[in-house]
Amino acid sequence: MWQVSARSLCRGSSRAWQKRLPWPGPAPAAPRSRGPAWSPGTAPAQGLSSMAPSIRLSPAARSLFDQPLAIAVQGLGPRQQVTLRTSLRDETRELFQASARYQAGDDGELDLARCPALPGGSFSGLEPMGLLWALRPEKPFWRLVKRDVQSPFLLQLEVFEGHGERHGRLLAQAQHERAFLRDGVRRIPVREGRIRATLFLPPGEDTFPGIIDIHGLGGGLLESRASLLANHGFATLALAYYQFEDLPQEPKELHLEYFEEAVNYMLQHPQVKGPGVGLLGFSKGAEVCLAMAAFLKNILAVASLNAPVAVTAIPLSYKDKIIPTVTLHQHKAKATNSKFLDYSDGMEDPFQAPGDQSRIPLEKSEAQLLFIVGQDDCVVKSLVSPSVEEKEFC
Repeated sequence: MWQVSARSLCRGSSRAWQKRLPWPGPAPAAPRSRGPAWSPGTAPAQGLSSMAPSIRLSPAARSLFDQPLAIAVQGLGPRQQVTLRTSLRDETRELFQASARYQAGDDGELDLARCPALPGGSFSGLEPMGLLWALRPEKPFWRLVKRDVQSPFLLQLEVFEGHGERHGRLLAQAQHERAFLRDGVRRIPVREGRIRATLFLPPGEDTFPGIIDIHGLGGGLLESRASLLANHGFATLALAYYQFEDLPQEPKELHLEYFEEAVNYMLQHPQVKGPGVGLLGFSKGAEVCLAMAAFLKNILAVASLNAPVAVTAIPLSYKDKIIPTVTLHQHKAKATNSKFLDYSDGMEDPFQAPGDQSRIPLEKSEAQLLFIVGQDDCVVKSLVSPSVEEKEFC
């Protein structure tokens, strides 16, 4: 018996498969050493006295990328209006920024956990982490991707006077590192048989629950999510399946035997706790995870992020069975205000003929399934698939 859960996320659309979205290249050289104006955690702007406003961060200088970061400003005037801005450059030096307008309390203190952002910035309301989740690229549609998890992102925070369209005088500034690996986590490149992957192991010699992490279309080997999971006690394998080293560049078919080999590798590892593994996938990767749950043994759970329950883009095969791709009707695409094409109404219904030939037979799975979907997905109506699956088989 398998179980289904469905959740909708209001923020963060998947923008899955949008081929206009570029993929960042190699990491640049390490940033230059910081001057006194950029002391981490708490820093007045250069040239200001020690009584000047300063930024207080907790953790002070460095935190994990998925760890909450407490932000506060001290030394402001009573009820002083200020604008806070965060900036981050990815590994190709593309800029991401967010800003928010605030008003300090009567004591001149501004704590983002207690003070709501005022209208006019990247967000409004009580959002303690808003200056991080609201980061947007200067180049339209550029994705924030971390290729080298062994180096952190460097986050810059600034406090400006007033709420004008043009920022006022700089009052304070600080830098903070957002890291992907905690101390003691081991990063192990894996080249076993056909497998091309990276294994992340938590600190210690114990056995840990095993997870295989599979990303979507775009190819390559992405390690950011796997490294963060290892920080939380999971032995996690970031698995590439095309456009990486000697893997196929443009596969005509994805063979589940390759993914089965990865499952067996994990279960034979002395630090992976059996009797099975969990799967985490996004977009096409999540679709592959669902197929693995339907056809392979030893899959205990699947977390699917924005995936249909039908095969798309690249056919899947296992042994003598081939699942063809579902038809995408180009004439049903609609242009969006962002000059993208919205295909969410263009996919053949996988629960009706002839689209049902492409549906993944999830009724065969014994795994627990969690569907996480973004309502702004412009490729498929991701919210519909788990809802129908639940009606069909539960």
